[in-house]
Amino acid sequence: MDFSIRAATVDDAAEMALVHVQAWRESYGHLLPPEFFARQESALPDRTSRYRGSIAAGHARMLAHDPDGKLVGMGAAGPGRDEDSPCDVELFMLYTLQHVHGRGVGQALVDSLLGGGPAYLWVLDDNPRAQAFYRRNGFVPDGTRQFCDPSWYSLPEHRMVRR
Repeated sequence: MDFSIRAATVDDAAEMALVHVQAWRESYGHLLPPEFFARQESALPDRTSRYRGSIAAGHARMLAHDPDGKLVGMGAAGPGRDEDSPCDVELFMLYTLQHVHGRGVGQALVDSLLGGGPAYLWVLDDNPRAQAFYRRNGFVPDGTRQFCDPSWYSLPEHRMVRR
């Protein structure tokens, strides 16, 4: 598959919000009830505004577009937020739409965001596809676990680290 990777601009915020929710629905539809996704869709204007603000503030977001210019993936990384950060860089998010899974889009986003350097991330316990992808990229669980906030139905997640 041909695709391009580039940094997001504030003009991308609305499309990013739509794709983010679509990727959540595709990735977590088996874990979260329909009302979760309905709330996310009704909050698209707020999500768009938050994206605009964070991009304008210099928080990098990388985007992947297909040959027709449609957004098919996105990712973000930056300084680790955990009090006990195992390294300096955290992969905050990485989402690709289901129809491009296995075509190198996620790998290109990880490479553009992290290179080969150390990083960590949080992944839902019941997300084996993502966990396998991260393991292929050198991430391993470090034994740290937590529950998502109640808006995410307190789903369990664990931290993975690449040193």
